[in-house]
Amino acid sequence: MREKPISVHAAKTHLSRLIQRALDGEEIVIARGKQPVVRLVPVTTPAPQRKFGAMKGRARVTESFFESLPREELDAWDGDR
Repeated sequence: MREKPISVHAAKTHLSRLIQRALDGEEIVIARGKQPVVRLVPVTTPAPQRKFGAMKGRARVTESFFESLPREELDAWDGDR
């Protein structure tokens, strides 16, 4: 159900509440006199696109990566076992 438009004066007075209502999914229309002029809607930010190979050349895996961890380190990972 569409509510009647809100005056510019009322919108200025209650802007924080109107923003929250818009974020909650309600359609907020602001009018000058009886003429609707704008609609208050949330800004949607698209999720950033992942780019294949973006880290190329920025990280290296050396041979030490494949070596076994020291016993103390392994014991710390095993914890409760």
